[in-house]
Amino acid sequence: MFYPKILTIQDISCVGQCSLTVALPVISACGAETCVLPSAVLSTHTAGFSGYTFRDLTEDMPAINAHWQKEGISFDAVYTGYLGSTKQIDYVAAILDTVKKPDGVTVIDPAMADNGKLYPGFDEAFVEAMKSLCAKADYVVPNLTEACLLTGIEYRTDYDRAYVDSILTALLALGAKNVIFTGVSYAEGKTGVVVLENGVYAYYEHDKLPNSCHGTGDIYASAFVGALVRGKSAYDAARIAADYTVECIKETAKLDGHWYGAAFEPVLGKLIGMLER
Repeated sequence: MFYPKILTIQDISCVGQCSLTVALPVISACGAETCVLPSAVLSTHTAGFSGYTFRDLTEDMPAINAHWQKEGISFDAVYTGYLGSTKQIDYVAAILDTVKKPDGVTVIDPAMADNGKLYPGFDEAFVEAMKSLCAKADYVVPNLTEACLLTGIEYRTDYDRAYVDSILTALLALGAKNVIFTGVSYAEGKTGVVVLENGVYAYYEHDKLPNSCHGTGDIYASAFVGALVRGKSAYDAARIAADYTVECIKETAKLDGHWYGAAFEPVLGKLIGMLER
């Protein structure tokens, strides 16, 4: 039995249901050994909380990589999420070159922007560094804002298939082999994900829910990785991840005052069921 070993590299927000506190349980629920490399530790995530603590772990990353090499540890897939600096991106590139298996899969979620603007603390230098990391991706998983920043194409909320195709072409020109383009909406009340794999376009559409939750991008990318390493096609993995994320948002809507994240844990069983079909 193939028992994949996955490395995910992103921060730990101790409270807030995002980054590693999402990736570790979600990928594990998919049946993969999930190893982690924390890029930083925060008391909470930074959206809506104030006075949070922050411990930067950037300089620990090369020493961890060196130890893994000494021990002969390698990974079947590497999945990156939120990275806090250009130096961290450089270290991640070195990790991909040293401890990812030659036939391993690289999934890059360029988690740096949404709603037409960069997250606080990021600048054009970070975007340029992220471009170089995306060039190493077997699958890059951007939202619309991130895709526009990576390609230099104007961000628009009103667009058509030709606009999306231009972004896809530009993402491939960066060097990414395949694209999982999230949050693409061609019709009012609908949204979905574009899968461009081996040059073949596919689109999975679902209802756009009225409520949104922090951390759903992390849930989506983690579920996609988990399904992919379970042997699902990229399209099926993208579809499963979308359906699971929708279930998480619906579950969160049942809760009063749960504003800081999505309730992904109560519906992990549904994700497992989706994988088994």
